[in-house]
Amino acid sequence: MEKYLFANEKRALLEGMQVPFAVYQLIDKKVVTLVLSEGFCNMFGYRDREKAYSDMNNNLYMYAHPDDVARIADEAFRFASDDGGKFEVIYRTRARDRAEYNVVHAIGKHTYTETGARLAHVWYTDEGTYTEEPNANETTLNKALNDALHQESILNATYHDYLTGLPRMTYFFELAESEENAIENAGKNSVILFFDLSGMKAFNSKNGFAEGDKLLKLFSELLIRMFGSVNCCHAGVDHFSVCTEEDGLEKKLYQLFAECKRMNDGNSLPVHVGIYQNSLEHVLVSTAVDRAKYACDELHETYGSCFNYFNEEMREKVHLRQHVVSNLNKALEEKWVQVYYQPIVRAVNGQACDEEALARWVDPVNGLLSPSEFIPYLESAGILYKLDLYVLEQVLAKINRLKKLDMPVISQSINLSRSDFDSCDIVEEIRKRVDDAGVEHNYITIEITESVVGSNFEYMKEQIERFQALGFPVWMDDFGSGYSSMDVLQEIAFDLVKFDMNFMRKYDKGTKGKIILTELIKMTMALGVDTVCEGIETEDQVHFLQDIGCSRLQGYYYHKPASMETYIDEYTKGMLNFGYEDPEETDYYESIDRVNLYDLAFVVNDSGENTLQNIFNTIPMGILEIEDWGVRLVRSNQAYRDFIDRYLGFDLSEKGYVQDGIFGPGSAFMNLVKECCQGKGHAFFDEEMPDGSTAHTFARKISINPVTGKAAAAIAILSISEPTDGTTYASIARVLASDYYNIYYVDMETERFIEYSSPAGSDKLAVERHGDQFFAATQQETVKRIYEEDREPFIKIFTKENILKEISERGVFKTSYRLIDTGKPQYADLKAISMQSKRYIIMGISIVDSKLNHTKEHNVLRMDRDSNAIVEALSGDYLCLYTIDPQTGYYREYSSTDSYKELGLNTEGNNFFYNIICDAERVVYPDDLPLFREQMNKENVLATIKENGMFKLHHRIIIDGEPKPVSLKIAMVRKNDGDKLIAGIRVWKERKQR
Repeated sequence: MEKYLFANEKRALLEGMQVPFAVYQLIDKKVVTLVLSEGFCNMFGYRDREKAYSDMNNNLYMYAHPDDVARIADEAFRFASDDGGKFEVIYRTRARDRAEYNVVHAIGKHTYTETGARLAHVWYTDEGTYTEEPNANETTLNKALNDALHQESILNATYHDYLTGLPRMTYFFELAESEENAIENAGKNSVILFFDLSGMKAFNSKNGFAEGDKLLKLFSELLIRMFGSVNCCHAGVDHFSVCTEEDGLEKKLYQLFAECKRMNDGNSLPVHVGIYQNSLEHVLVSTAVDRAKYACDELHETYGSCFNYFNEEMREKVHLRQHVVSNLNKALEEKWVQVYYQPIVRAVNGQACDEEALARWVDPVNGLLSPSEFIPYLESAGILYKLDLYVLEQVLAKINRLKKLDMPVISQSINLSRSDFDSCDIVEEIRKRVDDAGVEHNYITIEITESVVGSNFEYMKEQIERFQALGFPVWMDDFGSGYSSMDVLQEIAFDLVKFDMNFMRKYDKGTKGKIILTELIKMTMALGVDTVCEGIETEDQVHFLQDIGCSRLQGYYYHKPASMETYIDEYTKGMLNFGYEDPEETDYYESIDRVNLYDLAFVVNDSGENTLQNIFNTIPMGILEIEDWGVRLVRSNQAYRDFIDRYLGFDLSEKGYVQDGIFGPGSAFMNLVKECCQGKGHAFFDEEMPDGSTAHTFARKISINPVTGKAAAAIAILSISEPTDGTTYASIARVLASDYYNIYYVDMETERFIEYSSPAGSDKLAVERHGDQFFAATQQETVKRIYEEDREPFIKIFTKENILKEISERGVFKTSYRLIDTGKPQYADLKAISMQSKRYIIMGISIVDSKLNHTKEHNVLRMDRDSNAIVEALSGDYLCLYTIDPQTGYYREYSSTDSYKELGLNTEGNNFFYNIICDAERVVYPDDLPLFREQMNKENVLATIKENGMFKLHHRIIIDGEPKPVSLKIAMVRKNDGDKLIAGIRVWKERKQR
């Protein structure tokens, strides 16, 4: 008897079925396999249908359990030899890619062809895992099936599923055919439904298989209630099928969804439903089930219960899938599949350093097919490896041809799928072909998507490492398109990361995408991994990616994917808008690519230069919160903490957030930061460090706390200048710091200026500040700094025109006025002269009455002490005496004991009541602090003096490590130059009670 041959279309239809199904023919007493469906190959672990045919024809039961082989073979031969017999057998077998056995139920029947050939059609159902010994965790289904292997009586009458009681798939086909006829005879339309309990695997993992079986039973009962027992079937594991009429279907499904949600006390699963309408095309029940499953599978990314109709578009896809899978070998032989190439251009030189090989299918029937139209079908069929190895062979042939033509040869990348690794040892297959072609391994790059890695992480990591050990670079493709890309990148050392083209598609939709891409590239660079961005179409995108450090670019901006012949022609004619990188220069340019421009570590580390000891890997930055008593560090980076520790000897990591002793109240730094927060919101200034170097600093106000009034400012140390013996304007200004209160260096054309300032009488310049619009800034500061009676005359004379006129005529500009910076009027002289270039002037402000004021204060205190009222008020042994201006708050210490001096308190300054509270935090005994804070404020002290003639406060201070009781007395004396407060602190001895 000759082998029966199906027509191509019929064969493609049968092979494309998702139901596990096979067609056999007995020829010369030997079983020959004619058709294996896609469902059969999937069930038995065959990625390659040709391998499945080979196994079935040579050893039909090679994976069956040894104890079952003879029994199955006898039953199969009896069935094949019997004209009207029926085949039904339950046996143990395993898939070729798994070690454990499953229980399989096979049912077959005979059919006759138009030529009289008798064929055996066999359907297979997977009944679950076989267990050798019963155990407590064994499901009801497994127990029943394992017993069935030893009870021949039930083998001949099994039409229903053991677990659910529903008809099995093969019996359902017969029942559904009868139901369809009944529905159509009644003038109605019939439909086939395919149900999938979405997430059953995770449910079993979480709740156990017993709970999973319970859920399947409950769902079966729900189907029976809604559609009737003879119209439903359990198609295997978590799948069910139903035959019913189309009228009122959607209403029933919504009702089913609602009841399913409440089922099993709410511990249930969403239901996906695929619907095939027989009115679309009347087909066999098995084909209708397959199409309904196709519609159901389209919902795999949808969470929640829903349904989907099989439509004309899906039917075309099904036909296309069958065509693609059936014709792959022919497509490769006839060169329907062509390899196109797209250049990958290095950002630093604009030259192509790699090319990606892309497959295009030019079909004689369906025209040009994009990869998305055929790759998924080949992958699901387990034969994509044939296409990918074909692409590799074309790439290798291209490389050798270009070498013969003496044309540039660069690295070529090929894409691999997960099915490639399942179908064969793809690493070895690629190595062998590359070596046979005589091509160096580094010319072939492997691209693998994140989703491929995630499907079996440890296995894929091992394969990637095998590739890399052989010298094949491995790239992660479509980075950012999956949910676990970060985890994969952390665990696997890819040579390059290719960013998904969706980033560029969203390029013009706002700044969020740009920010995300920028940070991802920075992160990848920090890991030492190169980057490629796909989908480049505009020059603006090119510049953006160059700026953020993307090392390679790919997209239509440079060239669309094209054939090798197109590139050869355009290269020969000089039509390409890019060149090809010389392989001899690749290492050089890759070393440039790997420099992270967001990290100075590359420049600083291993330099051996002492001049770089003050350079930080990142700009030192901190956020300060400004309060009345000082400053608190809220946030900082490591570089800022290193800066504080290195230059100011303060370890923030040990002492926490508070910067005690670094920038105290009244310091020049604090004054400038406060001015920044109160004024225009930002300032540049220079600050001299203890080692003589200069920190160039920028401060910007962030916000003001609306409740507390505290200001937050960001501080950045832009650079640090080494101490130098050279003469600069800054060094000249510092020399003059002891004589000048402020020194300005002004550009009279642009009005940009540098201010050097220091506390009056200091021999050290604290800070250097840069600013704009000098005369406008001066006008604003006049109100705050100059005595009220002197403001109008100063504003009138201090103009740009007048200063230039005076300097031109007399060589110098001079004026005097009174300052109130310290809280009381002080006479100041201002002098300005021009530099050699008339464009610049130097202006200095000096305090002229500081010595006189000191002498006057001394005399006042001496006269006050002679006053009987003061002697009476301040009798006793005093640790310290102060004189205080009640209006301005200016104070000066007159005398103090040695033990009191050791406390290190301020001897003069502004705002006496503020400073004494600050000092109290350090010296007043903690238990007495609350009372001291409450009583020692200006309003309370003056009110008490007005009412009682004197203010008194008993408390304890820490002297020589011990709390010592003291008494603070404050009284008012009236002098010709105004009222003064005299404050004295003496040791207090409690009187003994009689």
